[in-house]
Amino acid sequence: MISVHHLSKSYPVAVKSPGLKGTLAHFLHRTYREVKAVQDVSFTIQAGEVVGFLGPNGAGKTTTLKMLTGLIHPSAGKVRVAGFDPFRRQPAFLEKMSLVMGQKQQLIWDLPTLDSLRINAAIYKISDETFQQRLGELSEMLALNQQLKQPVRKLSLGERMKAELLAALLHHPQVLFLDEPTLGLDVNAQVAVRDFLREYNQRYQATILLTSHYMADITALCERVLLIHQGQLMYDGDLEQLVERYAPFREVQVELAQPWPAEKLQHYGEIESINGQEVRFLVPQENLTGAIAQILAQLDVLDLSVNDPPIEDVIGRLFQAGVVANIKD
Repeated sequence: MISVHHLSKSYPVAVKSPGLKGTLAHFLHRTYREVKAVQDVSFTIQAGEVVGFLGPNGAGKTTTLKMLTGLIHPSAGKVRVAGFDPFRRQPAFLEKMSLVMGQKQQLIWDLPTLDSLRINAAIYKISDETFQQRLGELSEMLALNQQLKQPVRKLSLGERMKAELLAALLHHPQVLFLDEPTLGLDVNAQVAVRDFLREYNQRYQATILLTSHYMADITALCERVLLIHQGQLMYDGDLEQLVERYAPFREVQVELAQPWPAEKLQHYGEIESINGQEVRFLVPQENLTGAIAQILAQLDVLDLSVNDPPIEDVIGRLFQAGVVANIKD
């Protein structure tokens, strides 16, 4: 459904020195530097897959999505989405895909959501009968009923995001690109959006490429992830395998009989947090048995548990430690 081969995107960015002299030089003779936003990225996604697209800010995620949807043209490489070249933006292609960006909106602010949906239906030439059928189906899945008759500006952030999804899916796209769809939503709204996307994928076998800084979105919806760093694709595979392979530590949570100062605890492992009598350590796997034995022998322990660290911690550490640079190998 999605095929990407050696995709690259570079931008010329003007360089300006500070001060009046720099301004005059910039006006008379500009110099540029090249910014490589995406570099030689290749991957394929099969129909019906839900794939997470991970990376820090500025890694190239949104630039890649914009090339996949035809909003910007690649500097090099080839892209096929649902059998089409996205940049040609043929009507048949636009009917098969949709892009939802958490920080952008397509609904008209002062009109009821229902009016914006009718405009979308007209754009996609959806008949009144089909419109009513899809509206009822999607609004039920999203738990949106009376809200559709309210002006968009009167909706809560969670309700607005649901309405944006409804508008994006009214024409039943085969491919859905989601860029931070739960950005800024509270926990309940995030769960509702995830549940809807899971049901939509299962019901219609839609292909979904999802970027999110909320790892709960990724773990709830995606078995496979693409990991991008500094414009380069560093990992393409199973999320659990990534964590197992690149999480060389375990989380040890300890409840002590009394609080201890941090300086007396730090040799048991890396202290992630101290909350009164509860201490959370990160301990390398090869030191785990010895560290637990020391903790039990030297501290007055009420409770102890060993868990895998949160996935967001693992991914964050991969980038911070530079381990990500070696994943591709």
